[in-house]
Amino acid sequence: MNSLIKLELVRALRNRKFLFFSVLYPSLLFLIIAGSSGTTDEVDGTGLTVATYMMVSMASFGALTAVLMGNSERIAKEREGGWVRQLRLTALPGRGYVLAKTASAAVVSLPSIVVVFVVAALVKDVRLDAWQWLALTGAIWAGSLVFAALGVAIGYLATGDAVRPITMITYFGLSMLGGLWMPTTTFPRWLQDIAGWLPTHAYAALGQAIEQSRAPHAQDIAILAVSFALFAGGAAWLYRKDTLKA
Repeated sequence: MNSLIKLELVRALRNRKFLFFSVLYPSLLFLIIAGSSGTTDEVDGTGLTVATYMMVSMASFGALTAVLMGNSERIAKEREGGWVRQLRLTALPGRGYVLAKTASAAVVSLPSIVVVFVVAALVKDVRLDAWQWLALTGAIWAGSLVFAALGVAIGYLATGDAVRPITMITYFGLSMLGGLWMPTTTFPRWLQDIAGWLPTHAYAALGQAIEQSRAPHAQDIAILAVSFALFAGGAAWLYRKDTLKA
């Protein structure tokens, strides 16, 4: 399994287009959205400045990009190309394949988080305590596993031709409605109620709680835990179903 993880990492690092969208693109969006705001401008209803709020949002968005986009399309293409069938002939168990995909995606997501933090600190003068930087990195990185599992599930659900539109709809829908591109406080009340139950909203809320030096809401933790269980369980079921068809 370690060899497969290394292979997945090498393949991801060689994909310059993927690296741009997962590592650099979130930082560019942060500069575009937060660049014109003042250092004391706050997001209504949050108590956070625009820069600190959007820093967490874009770091979460970058991690989401790395694990969701990377996993879903690659798995669907590997299934159609016969690579997954070849791996089944080895001693690698099915859970090892899924774990390797999740682990490699999580490793690639770390640079996107760090780059956003560095840009926010250098360009927008975001200042936090050392424990907050470490806690933010750990929380956003660990939370990305929820969406890595979703990427695996989509990869086994869709065909090579259908996986991109399905992934893009899921990706942009979760990002926009979850408040990663703009604060949900700007949404109509009915849309805020919907956004509050999305895993992306709960994901960003973890980082915002750390910035505010408070414990995260139990509802956000529960949403992420249930989402991970559903996505991982769905991925495992779809893998077994795909195995029976092979």
